[in-house]
Amino acid sequence: MPSTQTQRKAAGIDVGSEQLFAAITAGPVRVFTSFTASLMQLKDYLLAEKVTTVAMEATGVYWIPVYEVLEEAGLEVCVVNAAHARNLPARKTDMNDCQWIAELHDKEMLNSGFIPPTLIRELRDYTRLRHDHIEMCSPHILHMQKALDQMNIKIHEVLSDLTGVSGQRLVKAILDGERSADKLLALCDAQILKTKRQKMLEALRGRWKESQVFALRQAYENWQHYQRQIGACDQQIALVLGRLAEQAPTPPQNPKDPDAKPKTKRLHKNAPDINDLDQLMVRITGGCDLSQLPCLTSYSSMQIIAEVGTDMTRWKSAKHFTAWLGVAPGSRQSGKTKKSQPRFRGKAGRLFCVVAQSLARSKYLALGGFYRRVRGKRGGQIANIAAARKLAVLFYNTLRFGWAYVEQGLVEYEKKYKEQYLKRLKSAAKTLGMQLVAAQTVI
Repeated sequence: MPSTQTQRKAAGIDVGSEQLFAAITAGPVRVFTSFTASLMQLKDYLLAEKVTTVAMEATGVYWIPVYEVLEEAGLEVCVVNAAHARNLPARKTDMNDCQWIAELHDKEMLNSGFIPPTLIRELRDYTRLRHDHIEMCSPHILHMQKALDQMNIKIHEVLSDLTGVSGQRLVKAILDGERSADKLLALCDAQILKTKRQKMLEALRGRWKESQVFALRQAYENWQHYQRQIGACDQQIALVLGRLAEQAPTPPQNPKDPDAKPKTKRLHKNAPDINDLDQLMVRITGGCDLSQLPCLTSYSSMQIIAEVGTDMTRWKSAKHFTAWLGVAPGSRQSGKTKKSQPRFRGKAGRLFCVVAQSLARSKYLALGGFYRRVRGKRGGQIANIAAARKLAVLFYNTLRFGWAYVEQGLVEYEKKYKEQYLKRLKSAAKTLGMQLVAAQTVI
């Protein structure tokens, strides 16, 4: 009896920089160019053949335009890992590849990678571009310091940050022609004048070389250029966050305090200049304040959401999520041999690792105690990944189940760990036919 549901018909595409090879199951191979007009012809061809689902390998960035065109056409598009669709040896051609992908996809043997929704992808583009600008901006700070060092002006040795308010006042005044150490000193912040007056005065006496002032000017102008680029990215990010907040459901109010606003954490200098960023993030996440989790701020939460989105149902459990991030241990078994192997850690996994680094400086967080305990046994790198995994689990549970995180504190964590440790010792002693006896204090 024929099914009332739409029959599934699969196709495979081998994506290249210049040509696309498309094959329908048990059908001929069609070749298209990578130009936009040819992509539209590919879409029309697949729709005319009544194709419902398409699989392609994630080849560089070449797959992105193809994916977007086919997604807009209403086709189900699966972007798969190339290692999962590897063909037989000695049969590696583009013609064979697309047919092999189509055959595997028709038998539902390929798993699609995670592709976030359109708005999240747009947010990801802006946040990644902003991060690139920050990285390209950093060398020019070093160029400014180098020019100052060659003139023996030690501003950056006294100030913690040359790009701070006082540092930029001094650099700008030097470029404007000011050479008097006393007049330059008067531009510094009152707190610097109170604690570092004499040291700063000595640091501002240097040998003014025209060539190095020119180098300082060029480095400063380059730094300012990237600051403007970062500001432009902030504006675009704010627009996307506003659209995401409009689409999100209105978060429930706190019955105890309807006018309560999310508590803010101190943001670093590279944080985006966006008004009401905390409120926007709470609205986007459906009322979940991720900044209440250890180490996470609204800025770091925004960066992670730009990579993974807010729909945690895409992963079956927290274990699947941490495995996808690459912060969970991997395993490999062949016959009787079973060993661990590292997982690939993508952008989102690396963000969790960066955030977890601040746990080394925490004094009262339970997760900080966990980090230091693992670091003492296994080293800092393993401790960082283990702490990143715990943070990722908290992130997942907060977004998916709405769990409200409560910080138990370092003292409570140490108490629970001591109880678990004693329990393990008693169990080991019982296995050996011994009894664990507490030592008596001798007065």
